[in-house]
Amino acid sequence: MDEMGKKFDKTVKNNAVTYIMVIVAWLVMMALQQAGMLNSSTTGLLVPVCIYSIMAVSLNLTVGILGDLSLGQAGFMCVGAFASAFFTNLVQDSITFTPLRFPLAILIGALVAGVFGLLIGIPVLRLSGDYLAIVTLAFGEIIKNFLNILYVGKDSHGLHVSIKDTMSLGMEPDGVVIIKGAQGITGTSRDATFTIGIILLLISLFIVLRLVQSRDGRAIRSIRDNRIAAESIGINITKYKLLALTVSAAIAGMAGALYAHNYNSLAATSAKFGYNMSIMILVYVVLGGIGNIRGSVIAATLLYVLPEKLRFLQSYRMLIYAVVLIVVMLFSWSPKARDFRERYSLKRLIHKNTAKEAE
Repeated sequence: MDEMGKKFDKTVKNNAVTYIMVIVAWLVMMALQQAGMLNSSTTGLLVPVCIYSIMAVSLNLTVGILGDLSLGQAGFMCVGAFASAFFTNLVQDSITFTPLRFPLAILIGALVAGVFGLLIGIPVLRLSGDYLAIVTLAFGEIIKNFLNILYVGKDSHGLHVSIKDTMSLGMEPDGVVIIKGAQGITGTSRDATFTIGIILLLISLFIVLRLVQSRDGRAIRSIRDNRIAAESIGINITKYKLLALTVSAAIAGMAGALYAHNYNSLAATSAKFGYNMSIMILVYVVLGGIGNIRGSVIAATLLYVLPEKLRFLQSYRMLIYAVVLIVVMLFSWSPKARDFRERYSLKRLIHKNTAKEAE
């Protein structure tokens, strides 16, 4: 019982450190911004950092906690972004109160992405490893390409949908095209702020950390550790894998909603929602530590900001970025580096000093 209590206290402390880290980062950035010490370039990075941190947290639930390799995270983000932007443009004349409309748009983005995660998960979650990665990657590409041929408009008679062109919508003269195929959605109000991004990041962390520590979370981790043993004791493998993927997709959709409202235009391009984006998020998860939620946030922040801050080096910036990735990877996973970190960790040093004072 004592051991369980100590383990619980340690978990609570670790979670508290994660929340405090995010809140302190927000306070520091807001103080610097109020003091005029942040230039426009740095200010423009604040919301994207929140977006990709949320994406890293969502993917770590699938890759780190569940133990399945999913490369469809950009697809779920794309679905959430388009669903929320479409909702905002659809109701912006009827719901003019932004503090009400924007949370509803975020909720719509998360719910639609979660539904897509559920629908995709039902047929594919019997797969695992490389097969699951390929199928989820294909899903992301299908979503992106479908949105590039989708046209949706609104007039006095309601909504009109086509996969040909705007003329095929057959709208009245008062009609407005909301989704314009490859051009995507334009004119979305830029409601996203750094504070809202931090709130969504904290919500994402709370959902994932609470899930991991719950009974369902223990079942999910048991599937990761030994699927056959978990199945032999009666754990419903499909149910818990589906739960993890659905929650992960919903959180990615929430990040997509934040992304959609950070820009005036939204298009399903390969640069924004292609497989390279999914791989980039996976890199954040791996470098932050698979299963380490706090590490995902730190890695996403550092690795997103670094190439942006190295733009003045032009063609050399990606070379430096690649070298940094290699060094971080070696330092994170090398056995000698692990021993070094454990030997000179702050916790170990404090413990030594406490022991000396006790003597």
